[in-house]
Amino acid sequence: MNILILGSGGREHAFALKLSKSNKVTQLFVAPGNAGTHTIAKNININPTDFKAVKDVVLQNDIKMVVVGPEAPLVNGVHDFFLADNELKNIPVIGPKKDGALLEGSKDFSKQFMQKHGVPTAKYRSFTKDNLKDGFSFLETLEPPFVLKADGLAAGKGVLILNSLDEAKVELEEMVSNQKFGEASSTVVIEEFLKGIELSVFVLTDGKSYKILPSAKDYKRIGEGDTGLNTGGMGAISPVPFADKAFLDKVEELVVKPTINGLQKDGIDYRGFIFIGLMNDHGNPSVVEYNVRMGDPETEVVLPRIESDLFDLFEGVANQTLHEKSFSVSDKIATTVMLVSGGYPEAYQKNKEITGFDSVSESIVYHAGTVIKDDKVVTSGGRVMAITSFGDTIQDALTKSYNSIDKINFEKMNYRKDIGFDLI
Repeated sequence: MNILILGSGGREHAFALKLSKSNKVTQLFVAPGNAGTHTIAKNININPTDFKAVKDVVLQNDIKMVVVGPEAPLVNGVHDFFLADNELKNIPVIGPKKDGALLEGSKDFSKQFMQKHGVPTAKYRSFTKDNLKDGFSFLETLEPPFVLKADGLAAGKGVLILNSLDEAKVELEEMVSNQKFGEASSTVVIEEFLKGIELSVFVLTDGKSYKILPSAKDYKRIGEGDTGLNTGGMGAISPVPFADKAFLDKVEELVVKPTINGLQKDGIDYRGFIFIGLMNDHGNPSVVEYNVRMGDPETEVVLPRIESDLFDLFEGVANQTLHEKSFSVSDKIATTVMLVSGGYPEAYQKNKEITGFDSVSESIVYHAGTVIKDDKVVTSGGRVMAITSFGDTIQDALTKSYNSIDKINFEKMNYRKDIGFDLI
């Protein structure tokens, strides 16, 4: 069977690598892909949100399944586009339709959904420029720090955590009145700050049954000790040591089951991944947010630990037979460290030649912001590569990743040297 993966990052390279190991997969296509997917699949240079171009690729290459990596095509309705087209409607899309994608596409919708279905989360209210003064009053009822979230997609930059009430009021007005994050912040969710340790739990569902995938913890800040600006993610660890069976059982009972049941009750036929951002507050889970796809770089530590055939699982999602599929996970610990361009997450240069990655032997090199130019692999994004290793301990796995990084080089390469510092 021919499969198309939409996206271009480390997550999509991880999907491609895992699917390439299935004897049921004939050929892989990735749109647009990167220099890593190029070695195991055919890259096609189209925008994943250009659905007409996606259709052409699917029909020209006899694609029988589409796996959606990033959130934008899902929120924009790629699954609905397929179902509404007579030539595409029988081709399964792994990822929710537009109604399910609202779990990520609208913070207000997701908070209402949690409240309606009894999923534990922070108390909140939503505001626009029309009730800005009510927003100021609500902020005054909360203890700092104050959490402001743009309702819509803002490329991972629409969440502000502020310690000053005055600053929170200024930023709220900037978001709703002056469109600090564009249309995404015309509505802003203000919520109480959840205390605890953050982690992510991933669920794959066919709309009826589900599999809980390995837990992971990622590191968002650019600087060591979790300092500096937020990024798309500088590294990740799986499993999370404090997420023991007792805690994960609570997550399943209090979060996963009410979420899946809630989708069914609301008539949302959800087929794909649910990425649940959680706070562990003294052993009690509380949901920070939902995402409707796998995380990046979490995918680069979650997928390598899954021993089952990923295509077989996706087939179960498509046919709603996921409960029949075998599912097993390695006991090994996986860690990944992200190599980023100098200056990221602010201005950075591209087209820097990358060397040494092909001599790495004890880690998996997942490409993210890379392209092939004049027969050389060069940087094309802020996050360039994720270096994933297995070990019996977090330290063992990280040592392998850092040893592998010593072999890789590109101009102004940067990475955090303390991934997992809080877990060791």
